[in-house]
Amino acid sequence: MELDNIDFQILRLLSENSRIQWKDLGEQIHMTGQAVGNRIKKLEENGVIKAYSLIVDEMKLGLPYTAFVIIYMKTANHDSFIRFINDRNEIVEAHRVSGEGCYHLKIKVNSQELLNLFLNKILDYGNYSLYLSIQEIKQHNPLTATIK
Repeated sequence: MELDNIDFQILRLLSENSRIQWKDLGEQIHMTGQAVGNRIKKLEENGVIKAYSLIVDEMKLGLPYTAFVIIYMKTANHDSFIRFINDRNEIVEAHRVSGEGCYHLKIKVNSQELLNLFLNKILDYGNYSLYLSIQEIKQHNPLTATIK
């Protein structure tokens, strides 16, 4: 599916407020609510819109620790590690990478004790480097990176 400028406008507005009414969204881009709804359905059906989400303040949820973990696998069989990643709720992002390490993980926990327990389980798969976040500087919407 090739996206046009209107699709990008719809995506930007939905990313700012996914609860916006189609009619209100349409008014901002000079379309009817029904036309906007049809475009949104098409974006969903083609997998451009994968899900709608909520951004919360992790500190207010009691998750003050953010850690970035670089994993150095000790085996070439990564399937069990990928299952481990998918089973762990404290892993909020996981990327297989080129360069340093095999995987980069972003972890959110509410205590150093839970972080230590998690890191002990990582040792079943390989070694790691740990980086603790001191302050989140920027969290941004990937749509602002698109050039249109």
